[in-house]
Order: sequence, then structure tokens, then C-alpha cells
Amino acid sequence: MNAVARHAGQSIALEVIGAGKSFGAFRALDAVSLRVAPGTVHALLGENGAGKSTLVKGLIGYQPLDQGQILLDEREVEIGSPRAAQQLGIGMVYQHFTVAPGFTVAENLLLARGRLPWRIPWRRTRAALDAFMDSAPFRLSLDAPVASLGAGEKQKLEILKQLYLKHRLLILDEPTSVLTVQEADEVLGLLRDMAHRGEITVLMITHKFGEVLAYADEVTVLRRGRMVAQSPVTEATHERMARWIMGETEIGELAAATETRALPRVASSTAARLVADRLSVRDDRGLPRVHAVSLHVNGGELVGLAGISGNGQKELIEALTGQRQASAGTIRIDGEAYQATRAQMRRHRVFSLPEEPLFKGCVGKLSVADNMALRNFDRPPIGRGGFIHYGAIRAQARARIQAFNVSPADPTRPITTLSGGNVQRAVLARELSEPVNVLIVANPAFGLDFKAVADVHARLVQARNSGAAVLVASDDLDELLQLADRLLVISGGHIVHEVPVAMADRAEIGRHMAAGH
Repeated sequence: MNAVARHAGQSIALEVIGAGKSFGAFRALDAVSLRVAPGTVHALLGENGAGKSTLVKGLIGYQPLDQGQILLDEREVEIGSPRAAQQLGIGMVYQHFTVAPGFTVAENLLLARGRLPWRIPWRRTRAALDAFMDSAPFRLSLDAPVASLGAGEKQKLEILKQLYLKHRLLILDEPTSVLTVQEADEVLGLLRDMAHRGEITVLMITHKFGEVLAYADEVTVLRRGRMVAQSPVTEATHERMARWIMGETEIGELAAATETRALPRVASSTAARLVADRLSVRDDRGLPRVHAVSLHVNGGELVGLAGISGNGQKELIEALTGQRQASAGTIRIDGEAYQATRAQMRRHRVFSLPEEPLFKGCVGKLSVADNMALRNFDRPPIGRGGFIHYGAIRAQARARIQAFNVSPADPTRPITTLSGGNVQRAVLARELSEPVNVLIVANPAFGLDFKAVADVHARLVQARNSGAAVLVASDDLDELLQLADRLLVISGGHIVHEVPVAMADRAEIGRHMAAGH
């Protein structure tokens, strides 16, 4: 009798004993043991590269483990493929949607089954789907096209797919990354209630301490492929979890980095350094995405741009940084019209950190040193008389690598061989090694570990403190509330809310974020 049949309608206990996984000489998981009690929400924390994804891929059969045992309800099981995991009642809700936007909710639920008959008996199938939806923790219209759903509804559909398949152990990968505050509370609250009723067990990968403390029962922390802590949430705190994740040595470095916020700063100027006036921008399909947006950022001010992904912030930032042509409106820097040409960027000292900097801010085939010289390769001491001084490029790179803690400290390495955090540091080294008046940043912490995030944040605050006008767009509201002086909310391509961070209310911000959602 398989686990699905034995536990239909019941939560499953999971235990992993001595899990190991290697990729060549690299040991991604080393003797990791973990126990998830049935009917609980269990949080899994750790930096990038800590082994979380490797462990989860082993549990769902995507990359089977090399060593160790997996037990469901104290019964050892083999999970050699995703199909085997599904048959055992294990389902995965990924960070990015896997729904088919051209189909309805009902059709997406059926597609989740994988194997379908060549002819579907729709009357009987529809009755079964109606019965399932009546028993589900949240309802969606079965006839609704998925393309018409908001991000929160799509996330609910991802969960409904797993429940429709009668999966009783749900693994969630950053489940609230595209949700508003209210949607995150609703989804996590409903899943916790289902778990506590004994209907499912939840293993949740997250980096948000607030979600752990509010919704999880237990927490396990991985560091460098090893399990370093497992604790009831009642005994966990923000500080304790940070220490588990980073270790005592790196915690000291993190504290030193975050002290940058307390350093002396230039008072915010009443003169706006960056101004967008009724700016409209089209998306990649030529459709209007940003609608007559006006905003300003003063010198010595860090302004956060909050919004759910897909509401126009990407196109707006690309227009401000010269990566996309605006269809209407104007941009001004220090009172002068600005078209983001190379000469204007240099004269006005405008710098940027794009989202996914390896692909949008670097030339992958070039070395770290060459990428660090993209701003000044045509100026002395590097560029002279039409010639490039490669010794000067390498000397500049060595100095910047040391100043910005880029690792490994090898200027000749292709930049594609660096980790995400070190690519961010390398781009920041290029963008902030010269005096900066305006800094425009998109999702600076996406995909980075805690130490890299702290380092990047410290650099942004340092630029603000020195008098630069800093605009940071981020899908992570917590990040903006931590960094910004003033917050703008974009929804449906419009700026719909503005508030000083000191007066910000999370619930109100969430309502505005969902206004055009």
C-alpha cells in the first residue's frame, strides 16, 4: 500500500537521515538530518549555496540524493524521480509560476495530472472539479482564464494543483515573493490552518524571518551543506536565526556593514536631483506599461519604489537608465533634460545597478577587470590617445576588488565565474568608485545571501549619506522599509501612493500595491 493511499486526507511525517549529495568534488550536502512533524509548518533557512535547493530536489526526485535515508511516517522510501515523489504524496510549489496562462483554471488542474486520456469525459470531470473546489481552502472560478488572474490568485492555483493531486506533504519555495502583504498573510494563514487540522504537512523555504515567526512551528537552518540548527519557533528570534545562518564570524562582519546607516550623512536637499515628469513607457510588445508617471528624488535621499512584479517598475527603471525609450514625458537631472547618453551619464555622474547585473550590466565573456573598466576605458589613465593601457585596467581592478570585497580577488577571471553576490559587488565597485550624484537600482538583493545583501545595502546607504539621490526599486517590501526614507507604490503603471517610511503602514501599502493587481 503506497503512502498516498495510506494517508489520503492526512498529513505526513518526514524524516531525512544523513543526506549527502556531491557534484564532482563539491560537497553540496553533508550528513544532513531533518525531521518534520506531521501537521506542522516547518521553515528551512540558509544562505544561497547552503544546500536548501539540493535537499529539496532530492525530496522531489529531481536530483536524487547520493547518501541517506528518507522516511515518510517512519517508513523508508526511495525517491528516484519526480513521478515517484508524486506517488508518495509529495508536491512542490515553486517560486516562479508553472501555470499555463492560455488555459482556464479547470484545464490547469487537469494538466497537473500529467497523463490524460485522449478524450476527457467533461461532464463527470467537471462535477469532480466542482466537488474539489467546494472542499478547497480557497476558491477560484474554474472557468477563469489563468491569464486574467492576479499574482496572488496564480499562487493559490499552484497550491490548489498540489491539493487536487492529493499531495499531503507540500514543499514551498519562497511562496510569498510575488504576493502583497495581505495575500501573503492569507495564503500562509490558510496553509497553517490546514496543517494544524492534520490535512497537510508543509516544508517552506523562505528568507523572511517575519514569516517564520508568524506561521512556522519549527525551523531548520543549513550552512555550507550542513545542518547547524533545528528549533521550535517559540525559541527562535531574528538575532538567533541570523547567527545560525551566518555563523559568529560573519555576524560580526554583518554588524560592521549595517553600522553604515549610522554614519554621518549629508542632509537631504530640497532640490530634486532626479525628476521624471509624466513619463510613459511601453513594454516589449509595444503596449503601454507606464502611464504618465511623475516622481522626484532629492540629493541625500533614498526613495523606494514598491510594487508587485509586472506593474511597470521594470520598464520605468529601464527608461530612467537609458535601457528603454520613453514614449512620452521627460527626465531631468539637476534641472537639465536627460536622455541617458554616455556623455550625460558622465557629466551628471549618474550610475546604476540593474536587476540581474550579470546579464544587464556586464559583458559575460570579459574579465572582472575589463567589466570594471566599462565606465572609464576611454579616459586617462586607462585610455590615452586612442590606446587602452591594460596594466592600468588591472591595477584599477585590484584596488576596487579590495575596496568592495570581491571574491575571488582575481581580476583576470571571467565575470561569469563569480557568484551572484560577487557580481553585484563587482558592478557596485564600478558604479560607486567615482563620485556619484544619482544612483538608480533595481532589486539589488535578489538571489543574494544575507552577507552579500548586507554589503550591498551598506553601499547604497553610504551613497545616500554622501549626498547622492538614490532610487531603489524592489519587489521586497521589507527591504524598502529597511532602507528607504520615502516610499512610492506603483500599481498598474501608475504611482498610486507616496509616504515617508517613518509613517508607513504595511497594510495600507499592501492595499495600494494590489489596486491594479
